[in-house]
Amino acid sequence: MKKAILALTAGVLLAIAALSTACAGPPEGSAEWYYQRAYVLAQQGQVQEAIATYSKAIEIEPAMAKLYVNRAALYANLKEYDLVVSDCTKAIEIDPKLTLAYINRAFAYNSTGEYQKAIDDCNSAIGTGQNMAEAYVNRAYSYLQLQDYTHAVADCNEAIEINPKLPQAYYHKGFALEALEKYDEAISSFETFLTLSSDQGLIISAQQEIDKINRIQSAPVPNTTASS
Repeated sequence: MKKAILALTAGVLLAIAALSTACAGPPEGSAEWYYQRAYVLAQQGQVQEAIATYSKAIEIEPAMAKLYVNRAALYANLKEYDLVVSDCTKAIEIDPKLTLAYINRAFAYNSTGEYQKAIDDCNSAIGTGQNMAEAYVNRAYSYLQLQDYTHAVADCNEAIEINPKLPQAYYHKGFALEALEKYDEAISSFETFLTLSSDQGLIISAQQEIDKINRIQSAPVPNTTASS
């Protein structure tokens, strides 16, 4: 099977802002105040404004790891992968157990083809004990690119065990099973992906793979009998 070109679709995550519902939130102008404002801006799709606001928070409190990991997630949206790595590395220096920092840095390494580094970061993310499905999905992607399809399937299964509704786990699993010539299982995985995903580009890709597998399965078997 030709090596699949897969879209990276999971792993870049924001640390959730604990927005206060009480009358008195964090003091205006504090790092936490800017953090919450930046989170809201990011959710609204105002990426550049959110980055600037996270940067302001970092100026005030440079030792707050979640600021760096959230800014890294936004840099990933802009495909600024060197900045993703830099911010995640800083977050890890501050808090070596911050799972999202490893996951987001792994995403950046996968995006630049540094698959072993991505695997190492996913291993570290899993080692924090938080057991996030995105760590397994990112590692599965790395294994796919290294053509280690058995490990890719195993990681997708781990991700599905944690989050049965994570579309990317079924998407990557479909490619790995197809490479292993487990065609019926691959079709089933792609079909499950289609029920869960809203990404039109990946939906088209998955349907194309299903059609390709169907053509392979319906092709006549060559007659290998030697002529007399």
